[in-house]
Amino acid sequence: MSYTGRLQSFGRDDIAAVGGKAANLGELVRAGQPVPPGFVVTTESYQTFVDANGLAQAILDAVPDGTDDEAAYDRASASIRDRFTSGTIDPKLRRAILAAYLRIDRGPVAVRSSATAEDLADASFAGQQDTYLNIEGDDAVLDAVRRCWASLWTARAMSYRARRGIDPDSVRLAVVVQRLVDADAAGVMFTANPSNGRRNQTVISAAWGLGEAVVSGSVNTDQIVIDTAKQAVLSREPADKAVMTVRTPTGTEEIPVPPDRRRASVLDDAAALELARMGTAVAEHFGVPQDIEWARSGEQFSIVQSRPITALPLPEADPPTSWEPLDDHTIYVRGSIVEQLPDPLTPLFADLIDASVARSLQDLFGELLGKNPVSPGDVGLPTINGYAYYGYDKAAMRRMLALTPKVLGVLRTNGPRSGITRWRTKAHPRYRRIVASWQDRSLADLTPSELMAGVRELLDAGTEYYTSVQTVIPVAASSETIFSKVYNAFIRRPDDAAAETFVLGFDSEPIRAEKSLYDLAQWSGGHPALLATLLRSSNEEILAEFGVGGSTGGRDDDGDGHVARELGSDGHSRNGPVDDSAGADPDLAEFGHRFTAHLDSYGHAVYNLDFANAVAADDPSPLLDTVRFYLRGGGRSPYDRQRDLAERREQATARIRERLDPARRALFDRLLAWAQSSAPIREDALADMGLAWPLLRRLLSELGRRAVERGVIGVSEEVFWLHWSELEATFRPAAELPTNRSAEIEKRKELWRGQRRATPPQWLPKGTWLDSLESMMPATTVEQTGNVLTGLGGSAGKVTATARVLNGPEDFGKLEPGDVLVASITTPAWTSLFARASAVVTDIGGPLSHSSIVAREYGIPAVLGTNVATRRIASGSTITVDGDAGRVFLPGEDSAAHDEVSPVRRNQRRLAAGIVAAAATTGVAVILLRRRHATRRDT
Repeated sequence: MSYTGRLQSFGRDDIAAVGGKAANLGELVRAGQPVPPGFVVTTESYQTFVDANGLAQAILDAVPDGTDDEAAYDRASASIRDRFTSGTIDPKLRRAILAAYLRIDRGPVAVRSSATAEDLADASFAGQQDTYLNIEGDDAVLDAVRRCWASLWTARAMSYRARRGIDPDSVRLAVVVQRLVDADAAGVMFTANPSNGRRNQTVISAAWGLGEAVVSGSVNTDQIVIDTAKQAVLSREPADKAVMTVRTPTGTEEIPVPPDRRRASVLDDAAALELARMGTAVAEHFGVPQDIEWARSGEQFSIVQSRPITALPLPEADPPTSWEPLDDHTIYVRGSIVEQLPDPLTPLFADLIDASVARSLQDLFGELLGKNPVSPGDVGLPTINGYAYYGYDKAAMRRMLALTPKVLGVLRTNGPRSGITRWRTKAHPRYRRIVASWQDRSLADLTPSELMAGVRELLDAGTEYYTSVQTVIPVAASSETIFSKVYNAFIRRPDDAAAETFVLGFDSEPIRAEKSLYDLAQWSGGHPALLATLLRSSNEEILAEFGVGGSTGGRDDDGDGHVARELGSDGHSRNGPVDDSAGADPDLAEFGHRFTAHLDSYGHAVYNLDFANAVAADDPSPLLDTVRFYLRGGGRSPYDRQRDLAERREQATARIRERLDPARRALFDRLLAWAQSSAPIREDALADMGLAWPLLRRLLSELGRRAVERGVIGVSEEVFWLHWSELEATFRPAAELPTNRSAEIEKRKELWRGQRRATPPQWLPKGTWLDSLESMMPATTVEQTGNVLTGLGGSAGKVTATARVLNGPEDFGKLEPGDVLVASITTPAWTSLFARASAVVTDIGGPLSHSSIVAREYGIPAVLGTNVATRRIASGSTITVDGDAGRVFLPGEDSAAHDEVSPVRRNQRRLAAGIVAAAATTGVAVILLRRRHATRRDT
């Protein structure tokens, strides 16, 4: 039996004997890399200890059975670890460990866990087990080894293994004991860039002292990015390194970094390039990019750990640096529908949406004005560097601007052409009818031409609907804006409620969707067996149980080619009952019925208008996560929250009305009624934008399936990365099969990922009259490079918390309760996350956007329209969100230093806003007063 062995005795084939960490270090020693001398206490030693102390069955009895109950894991961990720390080490094993310790001169060592399910290509398990630094002496080393064995059973490690389906009986732990590097600097190095996937870039994090503070995340680190091919430093971001880990006579401790070293660079260019070359050699040895922990003592670097980088994104192209207009006679603006398209467009959507938007705008102007000011080619939705822009012919834009007052006048009337009436009586019913007309069509029986015609018809219906929604938004927005400005300028006193108080607490489609999930959780919590199943099972297992949703939304679930989700007369889907005839748990079957009903009503809400993005009806996993959040006691009842908001609203209204004179009370009542009746409709209208999207995506996926059969693409999802002309050519009769485009599609995806890193200008070209608007906007139309991001304060309050950057629904599960939600934009489909978030920060949006409205409902701060939040904020970093000032403070920036001046600046802005508001609203006030009190013209 081999209890111990030298590091160089093992390699990548010895994971079962020494664990992933030791196997990788042994490989590096063999390859001549500077690894500190050491030995391994093998998994045989672990098993000997477990058997000698009778722990095997006790462990299996204590480990929770697949539950998500964190408290259960905590209890199990405490029980198991107590047994380890009280256990005795066999005398033979004790002698073997101490003999190996003697061979490396018995000095201070680092004792690290090395599990058999650790540092693997598909699961790093980083930080799951323990490390002990500056251990010296026989008894101390033996105790550290025993504590490492026990750390195999931390609550975090057990939960992590359970989520990955690893049998607790299959894991073992070895222990690496290495001579301690008395490091004056340490850090982590990635031999491929984890943020963009580029394999020719090495990213180095560096801090003073031992590496413990770096790995634990308790210290800010310098960030250096190196082009490994050119051997050049691409970027350097020194951090304010407040603390460092140092040796003490009894272990380690964190101490303040001396002031003169806090902002000093840990590594100069020469040292960083030397370290990067070592990293390249390590990655080449293993054949895959590596996550490496390093330490430096004097001028000597050492490698103390190396593992494959897991979940490395695919590489990206360089982001565009030039934003040239497509022609000289067009003005390009990112606004309106573009706010629902925060990312570059996929090729198929870009090809179709341009002409569709043009047609819908021409039809709308023609209907509202009779004589159409928009001709073909005057307006569209082209892309520049992949991003959608409204493109206006300059002459056409002048004509439309001249007609804007007339259009707004039509939309704000109470007649049949008003924005809200038109949406309610014409646009919404028509959209539902078109979607419902496809419900009974068998996809398998449709020709490719018919499928493509359906795609265009459904997309046109959605675009026409969105154009109609754009006639609702100005009315809703102006009603709230005018009420707020008149209230602030003529009515509000210092102790009165804020203007937004009077428009909160009303129902809207996103709030009703939230209530629906909350109701489902409340019902599920009353059935103990179901509750245990929901908390224990994965999303995939639950959805498979009752056959709802799918990863792509592009397949017919019953295999007959029909649309899987049946559509009712209102355009919403109507799934049939869940088949529980096979003896399934009746409570789970009923849960399936109720969850399906929720998807029927709300599952079409889009996260992003580009139809390449799934909706909840396609993949309901994020909604199941929300149900679990409520089941664990998270969040607050939406009914209680809404009731409290309504009570505050009514109390504030009564106080204001009581003290106002009749004329001002009439003005207040009229504007308030307008705002309260109009504002919630905006969210209702936007929520149904994606009504056609589940069906639209299924038609496209059927085309993708057939394109796979013809050898044009590799998987059906690649259909979204074809151009429309290529899709048409795929099914055109020809003597030869069309060209396979999978390699070209991969290049398009790489280009898309690079474009996604860019910050698109709000308008093009520069040097036009639009530039004069820039002075009236926050600093959000340019790349912000400092540690304070400026945006628009959408909801008041100030919070310091962990940032979580979410790119879409695939990331929703990463948001922990209390995190700051950081996203390009949030749509009604994101509403379920607000119950978990402590604040919201977005790239796109304004004071009346969805993010702002919902954040105010939840009472959390929001800063919107930063333009760069998702690119500048690191997920997992601690930031401060100041919704009053409209600023976000990144790590290393003290928000308190800005508080001294922010009230002054805020008051200056409020004074200026008050003057502007008074000037802008006096005319409105007089007109309304004259209408309401025609006989009191003196007022």
